[in-house]
Amino acid sequence: MFGIPDVWVLLAFVLSLGSSVLCVAWGVMRWNEVDPVEEPPEELQQWRREENLVKDEL
Repeated sequence: MFGIPDVWVLLAFVLSLGSSVLCVAWGVMRWNEVDPVEEPPEELQQWRREENLVKDEL
């Protein structure tokens, strides 16, 4: 069978190809998905204030 002498070798070959196909399918499905975790504006403003204070101290 395809020159593969052992069933376990064939199984490993098929599973590795299957996992590759699943990884590619997962990547295609999630290609342009936006990260749902975004910083709230309040935290971003607080971070900017703290950074400006640090710059002023330097």
